[in-house]
Amino acid sequence: MKFKVETLPNYRIAYVRRVGPYGPANIEVMEKLKKWAKEKKLLKSSTTLLAIQQDNPETILPENCRFDACIVLSEDYQMDDSMSERELSGGKYLVYKVKHTAEDIQNAYATIFPSLQSNGYQIDNKPIFERYIGDMNNNHYCEICVPVKP
Repeated sequence: MKFKVETLPNYRIAYVRRVGPYGPANIEVMEKLKKWAKEKKLLKSSTTLLAIQQDNPETILPENCRFDACIVLSEDYQMDDSMSERELSGGKYLVYKVKHTAEDIQNAYATIFPSLQSNGYQIDNKPIFERYIGDMNNNHYCEICVPVKP
């Protein structure tokens, strides 16, 4: 599976969190975020959305798994109390472009971890996330961003 190496900046993000098993309910959380972003006139052709599965369901009970639907904010955007906000640490990431279907994403995750070691990379202790820039979502693609140690 092909990847590119990117050094990502710290992202200032607004997010909606859901706790529970990963799956179709995550879509509802993303739709809630998009509705808020649309009302705030933040959805543009250059907008970056992130989907962060905070926990590994193989080591955390599914009912305790955290999913964050996020939008990257500009530094000058004046945030109000209607949404949670935080910073996502940047750094070195391997970025895999994947078709946004459940099957393709599952296959990608099954391939990514073995390929990390065979390519000499070690995963960093930061969240892995899916990134959607501009029209990617409409074209059914996303990027899986995997943090690696330098």
